[in-house]
Amino acid sequence: GSHVVICELGNPMKAGAQITVDLELSVSGLEDMGDAITFHLQLRSKNSPSPTNASVSVTVPVEALAEMELRGNSLPATMVLPTSWQPAEGSRRLEDHGIKVEHVYQLHNKGPSTVSGVTLHLTIPSQLGGCILLYLLELGTEGGMNCTDLPNLNPEQV
Repeated sequence: GSHVVICELGNPMKAGAQITVDLELSVSGLEDMGDAITFHLQLRSKNSPSPTNASVSVTVPVEALAEMELRGNSLPATMVLPTSWQPAEGSRRLEDHGIKVEHVYQLHNKGPSTVSGVTLHLTIPSQLGGCILLYLLELGTEGGMNCTDLPNLNPEQV
């Protein structure tokens, strides 16, 4: 939409007087405006109508700025398996495969702009030296996000 801003600059002014006007505009909702916004400015005088009222277009680049922050926790925060521990081959019981650890990640937008279409690639090492390091059971999301399952998610159907 368009909005008209009227500024009274003084009356009367002497012929040939020059003045400088700084105009600060605060515009919101520019997320979907593309990479620039154009303002059309026109100067009119009440004193003497002129067919040559000055008109100018000013294009200002739009830059969105959002700082993203990834936070994570593991529950439990630490765990120790005895050196003699061995997984139970062929078992489908979770406790026979080790201690359950839940990793929770939160992606926060610290602003100031809103964001959309964010993609988070999270790489989790599941093997180390040919041995299982983490056995990945499931992935889940909250808050209207989509998650793509890994092809090797819960391969033994524990």
